[in-house]
Amino acid sequence: MPSSALRILLLVPFLCLLSLSASAQARVPLTSLDLTKLHQGWGEPKVDRSIEDQPLRIAGREFAFGLGSHASSLLHVHLGGGTERFTSWVGVDDDTSGRGSLVFRAYGDGQKLFDSGVMRGGEAAQRVDLDLEGMQALVLVTTIAGDDDRHDHADWAEAEFHVTGAPPRAVDPPVEAKVLLTPPPGPEPRLNGPRVYGCRPGRPIIHRVPCTGERPIVFSADDLPPSLSLDLRTGILSGTAPERPGSYRVVLHALNEHGADARPFELVVGETLALTPPMGWNSWYIHYNRITQSGMQAAADAMIASGMADFGYEYVNIDDCWMKARGDEPYRDAQGAVLPNAKFPDMKGLADYIHSKGLRAGLYTSPGPWTCAGYVGAWEHEEADARRFAEWGFDFLKHDWCSYGNVATGEGVERLQRPYRVMSDILKTLDRDVVLNLCQYGMGDVWKWGGDVGGHSWRTTGDLGLQGSGLLPGFYSIGLNNARHDEYARPGRWNDPDYLLLGWVGSAHGMGVGEPTTLTGNEQYSYMSMWCLMAAPLFFSGDMTRLDEFTLNVLCNAEVIDVDQDPLGVQAHIVLHDDEQLVLAKSMADGSIAVGLFNLAEFARPMAVDWTALELSGRQRVRDLWRQRDFDAHDRTFEVEVEVARHGVAMLRLWPSD
Repeated sequence: MPSSALRILLLVPFLCLLSLSASAQARVPLTSLDLTKLHQGWGEPKVDRSIEDQPLRIAGREFAFGLGSHASSLLHVHLGGGTERFTSWVGVDDDTSGRGSLVFRAYGDGQKLFDSGVMRGGEAAQRVDLDLEGMQALVLVTTIAGDDDRHDHADWAEAEFHVTGAPPRAVDPPVEAKVLLTPPPGPEPRLNGPRVYGCRPGRPIIHRVPCTGERPIVFSADDLPPSLSLDLRTGILSGTAPERPGSYRVVLHALNEHGADARPFELVVGETLALTPPMGWNSWYIHYNRITQSGMQAAADAMIASGMADFGYEYVNIDDCWMKARGDEPYRDAQGAVLPNAKFPDMKGLADYIHSKGLRAGLYTSPGPWTCAGYVGAWEHEEADARRFAEWGFDFLKHDWCSYGNVATGEGVERLQRPYRVMSDILKTLDRDVVLNLCQYGMGDVWKWGGDVGGHSWRTTGDLGLQGSGLLPGFYSIGLNNARHDEYARPGRWNDPDYLLLGWVGSAHGMGVGEPTTLTGNEQYSYMSMWCLMAAPLFFSGDMTRLDEFTLNVLCNAEVIDVDQDPLGVQAHIVLHDDEQLVLAKSMADGSIAVGLFNLAEFARPMAVDWTALELSGRQRVRDLWRQRDFDAHDRTFEVEVEVARHGVAMLRLWPSD
């Protein structure tokens, strides 16, 4: 047999194997997977059509099949080692008429395999060709490219898996374990809370000195003004502010069998209240219209029993629905003051009960005729209501715009300012201090004038919620909007991004006890970190009767809260922000800098911050505030020695090492 013929015969089995291998490789369209597992920012994913239900087109090129989606979006795919490749064309669909900007990314087994960079409407499609041999998991992501999500119509055109084994399948994101980062406080006393306290001359004062440590603890104070007294057993400071304006420097002491602690405490008597952001609990996001007087008393009890008060939480605030509902007449008494509903038989008794714990009481009204939930507002009865609030003994007022828009007069910013100026002017004449929160959702750039009309804090955005859009929960977008107004925050004037929705939260429409937050553990640490760096009011609004160990671990870290309560009163500024990371930095009264490194990406990764970005030089002492441990001093850059988790945070504090 000729050698050439022999070679052909020898090649036949090999060629057959090649043919068999090629025929065994199946092509599985991305759209054949379970698309209910795809999370996206707007609309529903479309098969072989754009998100607007048009043919798939990118820069004039039409594609026969593929997935039409909307950024941000996330899809987890289990490969199980059976997929050789993934191919696709990606870009912004032409139905945006050249608008929109987004980023496409793909991760295989946690490693980034593809990054499109920012793609804009009208740009040519990019080719994706991924080698997935042996990989177990693929994650497909689109992000909003660091801006908003308008017109971010994302096409995965002609997207398909090249499969030789088990077919790919869409799956839910993996469940993340909750890890306790904050070590428990020791048995020795540690004095916490604000170092400065603002009050007006001659007004009543109630303040429970926050202190962790094994009880009994004996409290004392040096140079306490004679108009005040400190209960040596409970640490409750009470009495009246000195009549003479000025600063009164006190030193607080706490002693038990394990040790002692001392802390400066400055009483500033003048016209400025809330020299540090208020801290406490609000009833709204767990109880809604189901709130009762007994529920408020239970919350006050829980604030003490849980230890939250030992870290500085002190306000116990009723939100909407304590007054008479529409149709439940009479709405007011003979003096024209608002009446509470049957669930609140003794408002003065409630405030007294809260004060007996060393805590402060807050409540809610609206400048309109009706509150947001349809209960009686303060419209045309502001003075009668405010004086009744003071008679009852309340220390905090949330003034919620609600129906005021139906009766408001005037034009422009003056129309927005008027109801808050009216209430503030009345509150200043009362015989007790009442902190005023303007709740009007950021209208008219309220951060620019809220303090000028007498507000001590003001909502900068709409209600928070947790769902968000696409990849990140709602607190990220709310927090970022709030973070942009850092120049307007200072002592007595705070930007308010809404409450802390951690632990068990409720439903406005259900009658049950609520359900655990949908946030992962890492997202909850990020939430608390962002609020503290932004010097935001810290109002927990979950279920005070269902406080578990993890929720308290997030809420009760003294070193993290110290950042929020720092007397310098500076709000963190944005050092760096893109769709994978956020860096916030906050100057502190002692010359240190608090920094938050937020990982916005879908996988854990190391993060670093350059000293020059923080305007630092030389060696720095670096402390991890959540874990309460120091790192070695570093010269130029600091890189977290453990990876920052998906949607997690490294919250650091830096001092010059000398």
